[in-house]
Amino acid sequence: MIIEEIVTNLEQMDPNDIKKRHMEKVYLESAHLMKRIQRVKTDHGNELGIRLKAPRDLVSGDVLYMDEKNMIVIDVLSDDLLVISPRDIKEMGTIAHQLGNRHLPAQFEENDMLVQYDYLVEELLQELGIPFKREDRKVKQAFRHIGHSHD
Repeated sequence: MIIEEIVTNLEQMDPNDIKKRHMEKVYLESAHLMKRIQRVKTDHGNELGIRLKAPRDLVSGDVLYMDEKNMIVIDVLSDDLLVISPRDIKEMGTIAHQLGNRHLPAQFEENDMLVQYDYLVEELLQELGIPFKREDRKVKQAFRHIGHSHD
């Protein structure tokens, strides 16, 4: 089966419509959410090809296939993350500047900044005294690098 478009996302569905279907999952690393073309295997051993027509990243909860009885859904494997919890705007600005200089993509959940684990960033956070934890956590979307130049 070749998947060319996303049917919907679990967050946009009525919970009763989800419950009445058998759910098969495709587990992806967060970095693979950016790939529009890939071969995947469900947790039931079924192989699928994904070849999205639209230029869009996959997101956790995306429904690749759905009929009256079954659905195939994207789930994301946990990432090794640094969960940074700045106490004030100065700490937020300091660490955001440092991460930007390293071209590290970040995501935000409530008051926390999430970055993929990097021992140099861990050492920097310890030096700066900015609170953080190291956690295995699922993210909904890929960490996307934004290209630029220093012209």
